[in-house]
Amino acid sequence: MNKTELIAAVAEKTEMTKVASAKAVEAVMETITEALASGDSVTLIGFGTFTVRDRAARVGRDPRNPEKTIQIKASRVPAFKAGKGLRESVNNK
Repeated sequence: MNKTELIAAVAEKTEMTKVASAKAVEAVMETITEALASGDSVTLIGFGTFTVRDRAARVGRDPRNPEKTIQIKASRVPAFKAGKGLRESVNNK
């Protein structure tokens, strides 16, 4: 499912217009993004938790030249941990 299909599904389930659903979906995504950018986590009970994890600097291999090593900088990466309700739904329990 892509973003357009998600908006259409939300519009159908909520009986909203596609334009209103697009604004709602975009607002949710923007709010989660802003929270993660500021270092907060977002927890949706039964669905899951969005967090930011720190990835340490490390040494890697250049895929085009395996003998050559490269320095990979430390970074912050978004992560998602599924909640119990989502896991159970996916596993049809």
